[in-house]
Amino acid sequence: MGIELELHSGRPTRKGSSRETLLRGSYEHGEALASVLSTLDRHGSGKLGWVDPYDDTLFNEQEAQVARQEVTALTQACTNDQQKAALLDLAELLEACAATPGSYLWFMGD
Repeated sequence: MGIELELHSGRPTRKGSSRETLLRGSYEHGEALASVLSTLDRHGSGKLGWVDPYDDTLFNEQEAQVARQEVTALTQACTNDQQKAALLDLAELLEACAATPGSYLWFMGD
């Protein structure tokens, strides 16, 4: 199980030309990111708990703004360097998404 990340300048589509909107991707921390996010309560108040490790989840720039505040607490709870690297990458992409109007962060689960 893993979660890959892609930052898009507009809403990506599964079919067709999502590559046209691709700004940046993160593909090397999938398993570690899924491991960290799986510890979150899906019914809690946080945005990152919404991420489904088995399906796709999209955050727009407003959701990314809120979710990036959750990463600090998650980083403190990490159990290894791979999880910390995954969260650092996630934090950078959330920051970029929050700063780019009309953008989306695509969490691509297995």
